[in-house]
Amino acid sequence: MMIVPHTNWDPTVARTAGALYLAIAICGGFSIGYVPMQVVAGDAATSSANLLANQGLFKLGIVADSLVILFELAITAILYQMFRHVGPKMAMVALISRAGMITVMGINILLWVMPYILLARDTGWGTAQQHALIQMFFDAHAMGVFVWQLFYGAHLLALGWLTMKSDVVPQILGRGLFIGASGYLLQGVVELTFTDVAALDYIYTALLVIVTVSEISFGLWLLICGGRISPQFTAATV
Repeated sequence: MMIVPHTNWDPTVARTAGALYLAIAICGGFSIGYVPMQVVAGDAATSSANLLANQGLFKLGIVADSLVILFELAITAILYQMFRHVGPKMAMVALISRAGMITVMGINILLWVMPYILLARDTGWGTAQQHALIQMFFDAHAMGVFVWQLFYGAHLLALGWLTMKSDVVPQILGRGLFIGASGYLLQGVVELTFTDVAALDYIYTALLVIVTVSEISFGLWLLICGGRISPQFTAATV
């Protein structure tokens, strides 16, 4: 018997996945986290004024959102290719759930641009009515985030299971993804059902911290390591 080194993944593909993970984190953090904080306010008139005052930032956020969707399409296919040998059915669950998330994200971009269209065109509506409709689109966009989080939580449950079953990814990362995925699911349900329980807020916040650290670490690990080399025993022929 002899030991033959066996590369579980194509290192280039794994590093591409890692780069995509980090790119999504940067673009998504900007478009989903930063831009809405600068535009959306608690009342319709202020939100409309903020949008007019930050048109360049608003458009840049749309570009970032569009890049996120393109990156998501690529990483969804890559992750399926990487993990389908670990568990074909679970890999398909991960693919379908992430594809569902991407679909909702696309609809959410449409909701996000509608306020700008309303302000840029002469609709003939009164100012108060126009501002109220703009705020409604902003609110619908915010709720849309919680909808795609449900799909993403399901994806991370499947991905976490796959990473734990794999002999390639460090187990701690798989456990972090699997456990932390509940944070997206719990927050989505809490927000969409308008449940106001402080304990639930604390729980999903803690879980989201775990999954965020795990996702970033997973992306960095893929980018740096490109897939671990593991020994495989094979019979030597004479």
